[in-house]
Amino acid sequence: MTGVAATTRATEIVLPGAVAPDGLQVRVRDLPAPARGQVVLRMEATGVSFAEQQMRLGKYYDQPPFPFVPGYDVVGTVVATGPGVDGVFPGARYAAVTKIGGWASHLVLDAADLVAVPPGVDPEAAETVLVNGVTAWQMLHRTARVAKGGTVVVLGANGGVGSTLVQLARHAGIKVIGTASARHHDAVLRLGATPVDYRDPALYDRIRALAPNGVDAVFDHVGGPGLKQSWALLRRGGTLVNYGSASQKGENGLGSMIALFGRLYAWNLLPNGRSATFYNLWAGKRNLPAFRARMSEDLTKLLRLVADGVLAPQIGGRFPLARAGEALALAESRTVLGKVVIVGQEDQP
Repeated sequence: MTGVAATTRATEIVLPGAVAPDGLQVRVRDLPAPARGQVVLRMEATGVSFAEQQMRLGKYYDQPPFPFVPGYDVVGTVVATGPGVDGVFPGARYAAVTKIGGWASHLVLDAADLVAVPPGVDPEAAETVLVNGVTAWQMLHRTARVAKGGTVVVLGANGGVGSTLVQLARHAGIKVIGTASARHHDAVLRLGATPVDYRDPALYDRIRALAPNGVDAVFDHVGGPGLKQSWALLRRGGTLVNYGSASQKGENGLGSMIALFGRLYAWNLLPNGRSATFYNLWAGKRNLPAFRARMSEDLTKLLRLVADGVLAPQIGGRFPLARAGEALALAESRTVLGKVVIVGQEDQP
């Protein structure tokens, strides 16, 4: 299990085009041996995020052309290393944010993108805080920079990012108002947020009643017409962080992004002390060393919070790789609490 690998046979889930979840395809192929600085990772857990839901429709900004293997993040065991790999050990468990490629039994990755998973942390638990966790962490601590004692609104507090955001904010001493369907209110309350029914026609009035002086940040993955009302919830000095457009799912990715950026830019010109921004996990990747260092730092903190019991993984469902289509369909139903996880086979080499 050291040095350059022998040929590795990989099972992959392929997104062939804009198909329904049951239109995903399975292929088996031989992976190339890892090149200098690369490893072969045996997947133990990957997951379904909003990105894959948009990619399925061909509407995710900057997605690759069809066909391709989706999978935004992955946890697994290194089974082989290429030359020039230092500090990454075969047999050890690592996590990585990949953007694509995670829905596979094995994949080749750059060793520099791996982050060690602490001993005792289950791969499925680690999976829930990768793209969801780093998104939540960076929006809260790097983008909005909400201080202890502040108040924030988390739209979709039952979702993968939202449920993590609630826990991180509460751990930082921040009050949270979280929207969710009524069936998830007890769970959102247990996470530490004050739940509000997102279907309530008076939703924003109810939030204002809970925070009459305004809030320090709103984390909005819904976008669309409601974005203006999220903006109106802010106090002076508050920040609106938009990180998705669930209300416009299926619309043209580039066109929607251009319209969104124009609106956020215009709001930032208003003399009211508020700010609005779009969070992009991949911002700054042109400076790859700095991007990797930031990603490693934040993921290491998140995985340590899981190991210490501060973050409770929220798993909305588990599916084997061969049933990835069912996993995608469940995630798209928007009925689950947390993240839908896809798991690998323990008997794979």
